[in-house]
Amino acid sequence: MPAPVASDSPSAAVPAAVPAAVPAAVPAAVPAAVPAAVPAAVPAAAGAVPRHVAIIMDGNGRWARRRGLPRPAGHQAGMGAVRAVVEAALDAGVEVLSLFAFSQENWQRPPLEVRALMTLLEEYIAREIRDLAERRVRVRIIGDRARLRGGALRAVERVEAETARATAAGARLRLNLFISYGARAELVHAARALAEEVAAGRLAPEAIDEAAFAARLFTADAPDPDLLIRTSGEQRLSNFLLWQVAYAELVISPVLWPDFGGDDLRAALAEYAGRERRYGRVGR
Repeated sequence: MPAPVASDSPSAAVPAAVPAAVPAAVPAAVPAAVPAAVPAAVPAAAGAVPRHVAIIMDGNGRWARRRGLPRPAGHQAGMGAVRAVVEAALDAGVEVLSLFAFSQENWQRPPLEVRALMTLLEEYIAREIRDLAERRVRVRIIGDRARLRGGALRAVERVEAETARATAAGARLRLNLFISYGARAELVHAARALAEEVAAGRLAPEAIDEAAFAARLFTADAPDPDLLIRTSGEQRLSNFLLWQVAYAELVISPVLWPDFGGDDLRAALAEYAGRERRYGRVGR
């Protein structure tokens, strides 16, 4: 299962790779461009499964507070929800699962809580890495990993390397863990990359379009999310995948993240299957 979750997002976020992120965010290698064309209106057929599901995992702090426990206890409990959601996504046939675990803004939290989250990240990877590899789950850490230190950095590098080897012949699920991630920083990085290419004479300004921009995002090698779920009843994006969720279907769940399980994900998938994705066009 994925990493610890810093929920109860601060005013602008909850937890974020591409092959590797950088300070203002810089991915290792930028894969092929993502098609920018807007698809035709698609009525979701019964049983339709979204290719890419993104989740803002929120509510750990409130879960702990309601039980008279310290906030880190909520993050610990949230790790169980990650495992349940990964298993349900595998069973449903989801191709890509993106989990917002720790935002750039979360670094502003009390040092004790941040240290606890980084420790949970290490523990999660140590406990789950073998199971993830055996289930052919490819893990990528997306965000500004320059701020990660010591064991946390070694853990994310290890889980990426080992699951990459285990899925060399093909992955059943691609699991993106967004850690130290912020969508605005990602957009600035993409814009800066384009500007540098133009300045160097490698790219003509008129060649810049949506596809060129999308190709420089951290998620350039994955389809955009079809479904975005936010737990705990909050109704905001929290600086998560601002470009990529432009046409995503939204499901707001009142369930706090530690209590969110496979049945909750399946309920969200069922709601998605009943919607018509119109992309601005007239419905049928």
